Formats: sequence, C-alpha cells, structure tokens
Amino acid sequence: MKLEPVATPAPGRSTRGRRVSSTLSEINVVPLVDVMLVLLIIFMVTAPMIQRGIDVNLPVASKANQIEGERISVSVPLGFRDNGVLYVNEEPVRSELLVERVRQKMEASPEKQVYLRGDRGLYYGELMDVFSRLKQGGVLKVGLEAELPDR
Repeated sequence: MKLEPVATPAPGRSTRGRRVSSTLSEINVVPLVDVMLVLLIIFMVTAPMIQRGIDVNLPVASKANQIEGERISVSVPLGFRDNGVLYVNEEPVRSELLVERVRQKMEASPEKQVYLRGDRGLYYGELMDVFSRLKQGGVLKVGLEAELPDR
C-alpha cells in the first residue's frame, strides 16, 4: 500500500464543511417559458393598436366610387390645426415639408396624382392650403376621398 502526503490547507482556510457537489447539467426552463408567455400576451394586445391607421372622419358622398390600385394619399386629421402635422401614406410630415416630400414621391410616380383625405371638421381654407402645397410639389391631379354611403 502506497501512502500519499496530505495537503495542508492554507492559513485561514479550513477544509471542514467543504463538499464536492456535482454540477447540474439541466437548464431550468420554467422561468423562460413564463417570460415568453408574458411577451406573447403583450404582443397580442398591442398588435391591433399598431395596425390601426390615422383617425380621419371622412365626409360621406352619395355617389362615391371605390378607389383601386396603388396610390399616394395625404391624410389631414383634425389635429392639423394645432400641430401642423399631416400624413403622406401613413408617414407623419410637417406642413412646411410637404412640398419637398411630395416632390420626392412624384419622381417615381408616372401619374402625378394624389388622393387627399381631409377630416370633415377641418375648414375649407385649411384644405386649400394643403391643396396648394400639393400643386407646388408637382401634383397634377388631386382627388378628394370620401366615405362610401351605408347601403
């Protein structure tokens, strides 16, 4: 039988109470599943809010036709009066920058046509201001959007 020397502990350290434990080789996935379920619920609640468009209360026209195909639309919400912000295809644009933004959009469009969506609570002069800015931006035709009547 062979004897091996016993290592003495360093001063201030004791070997008493020291155990060798085996490492846990499994990952606890319960907290991960909890976090994922909470994130799933948050996304399910917020997804319908993200898909919602701009609130524009359009007037109703008795003889309106459905617009088809790809189009450039400018939405003027009721808050335009206070903050001067309108929307070009769902993108917020300040009214001072509308001419340049429309000019950029018109470069790629062969028709040079824009559809204007104005809230029914706006004054005629406010829509005419937007209309003249669209013409300065190179728009040749401006169509006014209205709601289809309930049948």
